[in-house]
Amino acid sequence: MAVTAAGLVLGVAGCGSDDEPPKSQPTNSSSSTPTSSEGDKEPQSEAPEETLAVLKGQDGFELTITSAQRDAGGFLTVKGRLKNTSDRGRALPQAVKGNETEVLKHGDSLGGATLVDGIAKKRYYVLRDTDGRPLTTTGLDIFRAQASSEVFLQFPAPPAGTTEVSFQLPTFEPGTIKLS
Repeated sequence: MAVTAAGLVLGVAGCGSDDEPPKSQPTNSSSSTPTSSEGDKEPQSEAPEETLAVLKGQDGFELTITSAQRDAGGFLTVKGRLKNTSDRGRALPQAVKGNETEVLKHGDSLGGATLVDGIAKKRYYVLRDTDGRPLTTTGLDIFRAQASSEVFLQFPAPPAGTTEVSFQLPTFEPGTIKLS
């Protein structure tokens, strides 16, 4: 019996090899799953990204915003790439997490970001889930020299008539972005 089971295992393991290496399956990550701050992976799509704004931060950090899209649920998702442009590894400044107790207890994130609608005189904060976790990239910590990470932030969507807002992240210069 043990010999038969071992033979079946070996037979199944050998099926379909055709000298091709196994293809890795993409990992399924949720919106609150941390991304590696040490990763310097290229974007998944090969289409060139549009740049809505480039914000310079302290210690050589740079945030390039590539999209700001509304969805039918009344949310606005901002996506981009955070990069350490310096020649040394750096920790992301603590101020980018913001200062709200609920956000701070959930670790490193971009929870301090806001959108400002200057015409309507309204400020929009990063959304939180029911446990107080910010709906933004989390797990951001140390960035190697020249390393970057894809990031996202989700906000309540401004009114449909608002076509641009000021994006603000502590320790970064503000930037105006057009909404789609």
